[in-house]
Amino acid sequence: MTHVTLRSEFETLIDPYAPVAQVGTGFDFTEGPIWHPVDHYLLFSDMPGDVRRRWDARRGVVEVKRPSNKCNGMTYDAELNLIVCEHATSSLVRERPDGLREVLASHFQGQELNSPNDVCVHSSGAIYFSDPWYGRMPVYGVERPRQLGFQGVYRVVPGGEPKLVVDRNLFDQPNGLCFSPDEKLLYVNDTVQALIRVFDVDGDGSLSNARVFASGIRSELEPGVPDGMKCDQHGNVWVTAPGGVWVYSPRGELLGKVRVPELVANLAWGGPDFRTLYLTSTHSVYAIPIKAGPRHEPYMSGKRGSGTAAAGSAPAAPILADGEMRLDPERCAMIIQDLQNDVIMDGGAFAESGAPGHARQQHVVENVRRLAETARARGVAIIHVWFVVEPGAPGVTLNAPLFEGLVDAKAMIRGSWGAAPVSGLEPRPGDFVVEKMRMSAWEGTRLETILKATGRDMIINTGAWTNMSVEHTARTGADKGYFMIVPEDCCSTMNADWHNASINFAMQNVAVVTRADAVIRALG
Repeated sequence: MTHVTLRSEFETLIDPYAPVAQVGTGFDFTEGPIWHPVDHYLLFSDMPGDVRRRWDARRGVVEVKRPSNKCNGMTYDAELNLIVCEHATSSLVRERPDGLREVLASHFQGQELNSPNDVCVHSSGAIYFSDPWYGRMPVYGVERPRQLGFQGVYRVVPGGEPKLVVDRNLFDQPNGLCFSPDEKLLYVNDTVQALIRVFDVDGDGSLSNARVFASGIRSELEPGVPDGMKCDQHGNVWVTAPGGVWVYSPRGELLGKVRVPELVANLAWGGPDFRTLYLTSTHSVYAIPIKAGPRHEPYMSGKRGSGTAAAGSAPAAPILADGEMRLDPERCAMIIQDLQNDVIMDGGAFAESGAPGHARQQHVVENVRRLAETARARGVAIIHVWFVVEPGAPGVTLNAPLFEGLVDAKAMIRGSWGAAPVSGLEPRPGDFVVEKMRMSAWEGTRLETILKATGRDMIINTGAWTNMSVEHTARTGADKGYFMIVPEDCCSTMNADWHNASINFAMQNVAVVTRADAVIRALG
């Protein structure tokens, strides 16, 4: 499915051919996606089913709460308490990790709210939420009369009562809302009016200067309406719309359209580096790799409370802040795999495969070199993994075309130019060298002995070929419990199609797929 570019800026935010992967399906109507920044899972709601579910790459989809009070929008506060809009109770609630449920808002001026729908948290701790009456309709809520005669947007501060922050006659059905990166603006869409309004956020948290930011978000040809909405790190506004998600610049220019095969209800950034866009739709949840990160939400810097982790608990994943990955160099190892002359250089045994051209296209040698230099300086263990055979390749089982080709080409023979590392990627003092005779860096090698001896559980996985050795190593590493990080511009194979297939599909469920510059920043 090809996304629609209307302005060139769109392609700096998302690849126009970015795959739309279905991570779960068979639901009634999904909503409220939110990514946990520490435990790395996605929560989402299903209002007609009255159930809340979670998804992660290891366990898939798991039911976590039934009934869920037909919950809709969800987010976290800075302490990683879950903030939930409940349709069935007309309440905004806080759910603490210990199970305590606290009602934050249920009435305005003595009358029940309609049905809190979507929610966002300001860095001050104030919570803003929309209150249309969809939750008083059948299927999506509990059918019952309305007490309020309008649909509003509210602000509630810790310990306070909800305060109406918009004119009560301004909206028909206020829905998605989000802050700009600097929190000086609040965007609120209206599903019925098919538009987005923007407000100035004043110093006391009130809203002023309401104006239309974008309108005409409708189509007679495709299903979809303004519903969920988020702002990215650059201030662009991503809103559900006909055909998927429409992306507007901070100036209100329509930059492009993200195409999705079902009607999309809401969206949220997630993944270990917050570069995956999760989309809740009618019957499925989808994931799309994204170039741009999200606006930094207060919860994205959230950390667990103090105390010792329970015995048997999983090690902490890469820490994230401001939408960026953070890596502890003392926990990291960098694998430089198969970047040998026979593999990626002109004149090498596999030169006719196209590998040298793709390596140049990826700038793989230069990218790996500069990443390795930074990693060494930060204390990351550097591990060179080379495919090396003796003359005649004794011990190589010819059970696959790759190994047959290696023997036929007389490649990777110890002591030859072909088996040597490419210029610029030679081992330095203190680096480790691991030799192998299979695709994976793990198979029959001392790799894990080195990792355990040096206390490394995060692996920066680079090299060639992306869809073979690099992918095999990532899959096995994930199975063994290591956090795998794949900077895609530090990998190459025989052509871009094979590379993209591995990076955009196979790697997404076993590794953090990122780029060299992001890893360099993450190492501090």
